Amino acid sequence: MPALPAIAVTSGEPAGIGPELCLRLAGRRFDARLVVLGDRDLLAACAAALDLNVTLRDWRPDAEAAAPGTLDVLHLPLAQPAQAGRLDPANAPYVLRLLDRALAGCRAGAGGVQTEAPEFAAMVTAPVHKGVINAAGVPFTGHTEYLAERTGTPRVVMMLAGGGLRVALVTTHLPLKDVPAAVTPQAVEQTLRILHAEMRRKYGIDAPRILVAGLNPHAGEDGYLGREEIEVIAPVLEKLRAEGMRLLGPLPADTMFTQPVLAQGDCVLAMYHDQGLTALKYASFGHGINVTLGLPIIRTSVDHGTALDLAGSGRADPGSLFVAVEQAIEMASKLAYHQEKPQA
Repeated sequence: MPALPAIAVTSGEPAGIGPELCLRLAGRRFDARLVVLGDRDLLAACAAALDLNVTLRDWRPDAEAAAPGTLDVLHLPLAQPAQAGRLDPANAPYVLRLLDRALAGCRAGAGGVQTEAPEFAAMVTAPVHKGVINAAGVPFTGHTEYLAERTGTPRVVMMLAGGGLRVALVTTHLPLKDVPAAVTPQAVEQTLRILHAEMRRKYGIDAPRILVAGLNPHAGEDGYLGREEIEVIAPVLEKLRAEGMRLLGPLPADTMFTQPVLAQGDCVLAMYHDQGLTALKYASFGHGINVTLGLPIIRTSVDHGTALDLAGSGRADPGSLFVAVEQAIEMASKLAYHQEKPQA
């Protein structure tokens, strides 16, 4: 890998704010070579409409790092011209091609079959619109699930980070009524194993401390408010503690996000979406990021949607994308160090 890692940034839904956010990357310095995947004409038109002084340059892996104000672009053409704020199902395959190309660049030489180093050290994703992809006849529940399927990864973990917090989830986008049945011993154990391994591998924390939430109010109140803590969560924690993991819990979720408790951990594991992400988004809204753990590659993302109402206005906040890029660079550095560090 060259001294400066190459980071792929997919520009996402062409009618949303993704193209504008990617153009804003040219105005900041990063300790990496950034390459935006998208339609070059779309990016040029967006820059002209917003009066952004950005020079677009064709991506070449062997080129020098781009100067400030210049953005490397890996051109992938739209199926149909895009208009800010107006979704078009005809461009859904284009959106997925961006992901596939970035993934391919991250996986060159994966599995030890080839000696060629990956083209990209990580991928960062601007937002896509799930509805329009489904309207095009492609079943799509999100980046996380799509990348897991494409890489043949049986289980991945969604983690959001921001505001000084890292919050991972056992279950993600489920109706609340379906959550208890999905919080199984296997799901809790697999999630904790992935979270523990990735905190070591991609964050460089050798002995991560994980705070684990209960499912019920007051963590079940000794069984009076639910028995999942006693019958499902606690036995898994005891098993993994015996293997050396540093786990605190099951903890009542209403007090877990207080400073005295948070100071005892490096990350939090919540049982369901709103249990963990309400606190995180309060602490970091607009500057939090999404990280997919368990993949054979590094993938980070913004924590917001396509914001069609803001597309083309010049008012979209690039803060989350900036943080996602910075986090991807840091994780790539930690991963490279972990791979090179002599084993004990």
